[in-house]
Amino acid sequence: MNELWSQNVQGVMTLYLSRRLRFDDLFFPQYQAVFGLDRNAALKILEIGCGPGALAEALLRWYPRAIVTGIDRDSRFVAFAQKSVKGAAFLEADATALPFADQTFDVTVSNTVQEHVEPGAFWGEQLRVLKPGGVCLCLSARKGLKSAAPCLEAAPKETKFWENAPDQEDQFARLQVCRYPMTEAELPAAMERCGFQDVRTGYAVIDLTPDDPKYTAEKALAMIEADRQCDLEAIRSMRSPDEAAAVDAVNAKYDERLRLYRAGIRQWDTTVCVTMILRGTKPV
Repeated sequence: MNELWSQNVQGVMTLYLSRRLRFDDLFFPQYQAVFGLDRNAALKILEIGCGPGALAEALLRWYPRAIVTGIDRDSRFVAFAQKSVKGAAFLEADATALPFADQTFDVTVSNTVQEHVEPGAFWGEQLRVLKPGGVCLCLSARKGLKSAAPCLEAAPKETKFWENAPDQEDQFARLQVCRYPMTEAELPAAMERCGFQDVRTGYAVIDLTPDDPKYTAEKALAMIEADRQCDLEAIRSMRSPDEAAAVDAVNAKYDERLRLYRAGIRQWDTTVCVTMILRGTKPV
């Protein structure tokens, strides 16, 4: 059992709920503009670092004839995806040693994985398992913006908790989180060096603003709850004796945010996520 990531870096619900929002059908045109995949083709798609399966779930909607397989090193993520996402296959595997034969897939895709994996192995394994002319898609989170509602400012008990918590940077270094970061210029150059051709780039800008009337109440509430789960799982990952008080403080402030939303008292808090999308093809 390997649960290092889900236990120490990002929890199951943090990833699943946030990614469901980022891969909502509302934003599909932005992704498809760079993906350039035939929606009617019977594609064999491999997602590398699938986490709890939210992107795989979206791919099944976006490409209804596709056969989607997801791999991840974290046992908890894979178990959640197997239970929650119907129509795709999920298994535990390492991005640097994919358990598939050469030239198996039409498409490989990853989301916020590249920065954690040695580039030669990361790109090389995808090149190996892709068919000639196959497409490699790499999604990489870039700097966005976040503006919180006043009611979501950290309460004293929550602040005290984080003041006494272990240094997360030390923990992330131990787990080799973001060991291979690349700039917007370095990423496509790395793809080319590793053997991909016709490399192109684009960006998806995901605006998550609960009070914007373009979102249904269901979507707005999902945004607030996704942020709640992110805060709660971050606290629980510390496994601290002060956890209960901090959890209560977090729940209280998000309950207030929900009350304000339902009362029509707009806060205009927002999260804008910027995702760089790279597309390369395997030479024929």
